[in-house]
Amino acid sequence: MTPRNATTTLPTARTTTKSSASTLGPLPPAGNRHDDLYAMLRRLNLSHIADTFAETALKAAKANLSHEAFLYELATQECAFRTQRRIARHLLESHLPREKTFTTLQLDRFSPAVQLHIERLRTGAFVEEAVNVVAIGRPGVGKSHVAAAIGHDLIQLGHTILWTTTAALVQRLLAAKRDLRLPQQLTKLDHVACLILDDIGYVQHDRDEMEVLFTLLAERYERRSVILTTNLVFSEWNRIFKDPMTTMAAIDRVVHHSVILDLMAVESYRAQEAKEAQKHETHQTTVAEEVIVATGKSN
Repeated sequence: MTPRNATTTLPTARTTTKSSASTLGPLPPAGNRHDDLYAMLRRLNLSHIADTFAETALKAAKANLSHEAFLYELATQECAFRTQRRIARHLLESHLPREKTFTTLQLDRFSPAVQLHIERLRTGAFVEEAVNVVAIGRPGVGKSHVAAAIGHDLIQLGHTILWTTTAALVQRLLAAKRDLRLPQQLTKLDHVACLILDDIGYVQHDRDEMEVLFTLLAERYERRSVILTTNLVFSEWNRIFKDPMTTMAAIDRVVHHSVILDLMAVESYRAQEAKEAQKHETHQTTVAEEVIVATGKSN
């Protein structure tokens, strides 16, 4: 018998954990192994690795890479593939004008101060801080182009964007309000990191339109960024919101945390093109007159 107070030594439990090497059983034939691995990677949603692992393995063998380096290369490729796929999806969902990027924008048309603001906006820091952007200028100066170009850069940085005319979004909100789904619509828009409202001053809003627009701006205040383009200076925003108190409240929410891009002094693209065309025509006329004088002949 074992004494009551004696310490009993229990047999050591046999561990079931083995080294990675000892758990490897006989591998299936190469052909089956390739198919099985492809199927497993697909089930794990590693679609890019599934499509490229054989080619990458061959390159890794030729480069004499370690197992860890090979795995690192596969993971890097998968991450890059997913990033590009996400960017493509966000770009499609954003409805941004595809041609309005910084590649096609003539930044030198703007003042140095405006250019500096734009360069800072391209970093995307304002979105993380829920800061608004208001681009004010006459028609044709490039307000929409600047807003869209910033939107394209934000998507590259991983942010979600929605580009829309103010009129179209207001009608969408009005329809949601009639269907008693305005809160749900606002919640859906809340998932958009930066909302770009083009031409907020282009159309005149009635009271119902004004109310849903104000509700949207109030909902996003200090939480989500909005980029607005307008041809109206703030003193003229009463044409949008009608009621003086509502106008003041809207401006306060938009401007409180904001970057103002003042483009009122910028000449419109169309006016500039007209001047260039007139200058070219004048030059052509002058050349023709000089030829006539030189030859003494005219048609």
